[in-house]
Amino acid sequence: MIDFRYHIVSLISVFLALAVGIILGAGPLQGTLGEQLSGQVDQLRTERNDLRDQLNAGKATLDDADDFIEASGPELVAGSLEGRRVAVVGLGPLDDDWYDPIVAQLTSAGASVSGHVDLTADWTAEDAAKARDDVAGQLGKEMDVAGDADTSAVLSDALVTSLVDRGTTELEKRSATAVALQDSLVEAGLVTVTDEPTAPGDAVLVVVPPQSADAAGAKAAAGSSPSPEAVDTSAQTDIETELVVSAQKLSGGSVVAGPTATDGDLVSAVRDDKRTKSGTSTVSGIGASAGQISVPLAIAAELDDQTGQYGFEDSATAVIPPAVDLAPVTSGGSSAKPGASSGTKG
Repeated sequence: MIDFRYHIVSLISVFLALAVGIILGAGPLQGTLGEQLSGQVDQLRTERNDLRDQLNAGKATLDDADDFIEASGPELVAGSLEGRRVAVVGLGPLDDDWYDPIVAQLTSAGASVSGHVDLTADWTAEDAAKARDDVAGQLGKEMDVAGDADTSAVLSDALVTSLVDRGTTELEKRSATAVALQDSLVEAGLVTVTDEPTAPGDAVLVVVPPQSADAAGAKAAAGSSPSPEAVDTSAQTDIETELVVSAQKLSGGSVVAGPTATDGDLVSAVRDDKRTKSGTSTVSGIGASAGQISVPLAIAAELDDQTGQYGFEDSATAVIPPAVDLAPVTSGGSSAKPGASSGTKG
């Protein structure tokens, strides 16, 4: 057993250690430790200030580069889409800060927006699947498509047809079929009209709102540890990809534009899907000047049958689209791709 003397020795050792520490700390080590700590603090403060200066300098350089790109934009895109009409589909509401810069670049390129519609949540919502099936069944009969056609494909064909289908006698006007299909989609609550289509579009631009990319990023962040709160956008992206397939099939050119590409978003899906990666162009990073300028250039290249994936990610094939010279617009505007007809594609 440990006797009382052991406790006495232990206590004496503790007090001796404390005494030695106090003597050394207050004596010979006091200056050395203080100087070391003070020197380290000064060094850290200097490094922090240097890093702040480097960050400010880098930000200033980036701002200057963005200003240069923005100033060069009108000259880069001027005349690239002269006389062309672009139909815009938003995958949800597009706020002015996101949408207006794109319209400004299209205008600088000589194009006009022939119409702008936005998809509602019901276009992809799981609890609206039955309603979509019913609408697709009705529209399928009007467009004379097979009864077993996929719902998303039928609705997508209907929407694109409503934006690009030309009248048989007045090619500058939309067909009666196009108007009727739009009315049906609006009445079903699947589409809202932001700018009423006034003419058939030569190309279709699908714009991804920033919140769509955020949802895809949340899904990717969930990784291998899913939770009840994790966002699963795969089914939504599949439905949206069908819209791109229809735009590629029925219009003169199809382009998808959105934020920086993330795993699971529509831009990445189009770049990976074997049906669209060789026939639909994508532009990422449209929150910045470089992406906004690339949009009209990508549409022009598509109308010239040149497809590319534009942005700064590894999945992109080029930073900026090539410059092309489109033939002047003749009476009736540009024609749709071969095989497009008045709403009869299934």
